[in-house]
Order: sequence, then C-alpha cells, then structure tokens
Amino acid sequence: MPKKKIHFEISERKMILRLFDVVLVLVALYFVGTFFDLDYLEAVVSSGYCALFFVLYLSVFATIFEMYNLQVASNEFQVLKSTLLTASTTVLIYLLTPVFSPELPSNRLQILVFSGVVFITLIFWRLFYVQFLASNRFLQNAVLVCDKDQVEELILGLENIDPHYKIVGYVSADTTENSDFKHYHYVASINKKDLASFVKKNGVSEIVIAAQKTVGITAELYQQLIKLLESGKLIREYTQVYESKTYRIPVQYMARDFYHFFPFSRNNHNKLYLAIVRFFEIGLSTIGLAFCLILIPIIALGNALGNSGKLFYTQERVGKNGVVFSILKFRSMKNNSEHNGAVFSTNGDARITAFGKFMRKTRIDEFPQFLNILKGDMAVIGPRPERPFFVKEISEIMPFYETRHIIKPGLTGWAQVNYSYGESIDDSLIKLQYDLYYIKHRSFYLDLNIALKTITTVLFYRGQ
Repeated sequence: MPKKKIHFEISERKMILRLFDVVLVLVALYFVGTFFDLDYLEAVVSSGYCALFFVLYLSVFATIFEMYNLQVASNEFQVLKSTLLTASTTVLIYLLTPVFSPELPSNRLQILVFSGVVFITLIFWRLFYVQFLASNRFLQNAVLVCDKDQVEELILGLENIDPHYKIVGYVSADTTENSDFKHYHYVASINKKDLASFVKKNGVSEIVIAAQKTVGITAELYQQLIKLLESGKLIREYTQVYESKTYRIPVQYMARDFYHFFPFSRNNHNKLYLAIVRFFEIGLSTIGLAFCLILIPIIALGNALGNSGKLFYTQERVGKNGVVFSILKFRSMKNNSEHNGAVFSTNGDARITAFGKFMRKTRIDEFPQFLNILKGDMAVIGPRPERPFFVKEISEIMPFYETRHIIKPGLTGWAQVNYSYGESIDDSLIKLQYDLYYIKHRSFYLDLNIALKTITTVLFYRGQ
C-alpha cells in the first residue's frame, strides 16, 4: 500500500499563506527588535493596537498585490515582484499613519531595519513555499467518471484553475465497454472493474462524478464507489468541485435540476445588508463624483486632442428586473463607431482612440457612473449592465442569462475582476458563471474581496 499523500485545498493553501505571512513577520520583528534593542520594532509587536493595524495593512496590501493568487504564489519571479510591492507599501503606509503606529524613532536606521525585516522574512517564506509546498509532492490526485466526449473539456476546466489539482485517470460512464478508450495526454483510461485498484496504486484522494447519464454507472462500478467511500476516499459531483475551485456556477452542465444551483444568497433581500451597502454606495459615489469633477479639465483636454467628440456619452443598458436605463460614461471611442450596428468591443479595437484606451485601462471612463449609482440605477458591485440588443441575442442562446438581472448591475463585479473583457458569446457565458456565483454567495466578505481586486486591476493597468 502506498503512503497516504498529503494535499491542500485552495482555501487551505490561502489560509496557510495568510497565517504564515503574519506570524513569521511578527516573530521576526520581535526577535530582531529584542536582540538588537530596537525600540521601534519591539513597539510594533508589543502594542496590540499597533500590531493589529500592521497586520491589517499587511493583509490588505498582500491581497491587492496578488500574494494569495495561487498562480502568482507558485512562480518565483512573480513572488519576488508581489513581495517587494507588498512589503514596501505596507511599511510606507504604516509609517505615514502615526495614529495607528508607534512614534517614529530618533534613530532613523530602525526604519530601514524595519523595512528589511518585513521584506526578507516574507521573501524567504514565500520562496520556501514555491520550492516545497507548491511542489509536486503536494499535488492532489483525482479520478474523473464522465462521458468519453467530455474528458478534455472537464480536465482543462479544473486544472487551469488549481495548479495543484491533477486528474490522473478517467472512467468512461458510457454504456459501452471502455477497452478501446485512449489515454488523454497523461490521463489514463481506467476500465470500470479496475477503478479501486487504480485508486490505491496511484494515491488518489478524490473521485469526481461528472456523468450526464447514470446508466453508465453500472452495478459493479457503483459497488466500487461505495467501497472507496467507506475507505475514506472523497467522492464529489463535478459541479460541486467546479464551483469550489473556479468560483463560477457551471451553467453549461445544468438541466432541469437547475434549482439545485440557485439557492441564491439571502443578502439579495436582506434589508439590513442592503441598507448598509447603500450607505457605503452613497459615500463612495460622492467621493467618486468629486474626484471626477477634479479630473474633468484634464479629460476634456485629452478628449479634445485624442477623441474629437463630446466629452460624455450615454447608452441604454438593462438594469434590475430588466428595466432599461441610460448609463453615463466618458467618451473613449470615435464618433459614429457603430454606424453598421452594435458589436462587441474587442482587444485592440480600432474604434477606441489612444486617449480612450488609456481611460479604459485605468477605468477613468467609468467614473461618471457614480451618478447612476446615486440615482439608484446601479450599485458599486454587481454584474456589469449589458445593452438590450446583446441581452436579447445572448438570452436566446444561453439559458439563465437574464437571471443576472435579479440584482442591480454594478460599476465593478466578480466577473470583471476575474475575467478579461467580454468579446464574444463564449466570453459572455464565462462572465455569466461568475455573475451567478456572486448572486449565489453575495456577502460583505465577497464585496470586500471584489473591491480589493478592483484596486489590483487599476494598479496593474488591466482594464479594457
């Protein structure tokens, strides 16, 4: 019997990264401060108030600079970049907020040591994670039970999201015998009668059932699954695994049992939650519009030189409950850019002017929408509002698309911070999956996560 293989789920890896980031930095500051008698370093750790705000700053900026993105955390170059940005920004903001941090020392060398300890501790721990915890020894092996024609799509759908999750074999749920099945790259084709022995031999910890037709799960296969479950192996339905790893609702696998996927968050109708959210929306919109007024002279000049059109433009969009409203934006395209009819904007779209491209990348073109938020047509966070023409077109092809209209559309959203700009119907499907995930799991925590990821999108110039 092989030794039991250790693996970590996505949530466990993120928790490990967060926990050790905080603990190791605080321990390093304490020991360096004590050993070298550096008062400032000791004060950061010994004062609960100061330590709390230091931990808060570290967690927030680490999130903004993607230190808890597992793809980034597993790459040495990206780890170096993220760690440098996180450590320097955390220390700088902490030093610039003396209300929440200890009194600055007379010996300024302590500030340099403080910065060095934070960065060196983080980078050594994160490089250890890359070399050890992110290595193949902690991969989670899984077996897929599915229809033969689904194998490639289902495998790529999981492994592209979690670099530590590996489908090592699949069992066909087709009614025919699978003796003629071919391996898919490194993924072995397993005969139904050999499933239990394959699981034991290859250290498989999870069996994922993705069969569209249950007739392929024969009595023999069913008995093997029962025995594997009794031996401690995890057996899950594919849509559960997909949602937990991709943070999307797998609408492409839904049929008449769609109601299983839509136990929507009670916060969508929770008056206290909605009142608190609305309070923050009014505050943010007021600040955003004030900032917009400050930027208008600069944008007007850039528009006159680069866009040659009206500064603002309006466009019809579909809002909550399918009600159409006019959205307000700064112009970023040439005049008469849709004289041949409405089309999706694409990457490198020739209709977007040079100055318009800058505004889209930095999301400045969206600032006038704070007025839509104040009016109540939009929220700060929610599915992006789409044009009636596209809503009609997509709804005819894609079931559940209009489900996204049960809440207000947003200035930013779960789809916007996790996926690139939609250029096609296929992109709209992926964005719909993210939107439905948000509607299903809507909460203050998810809202905060989206807000921090939006800052990341702006800082790294990822708008379109």
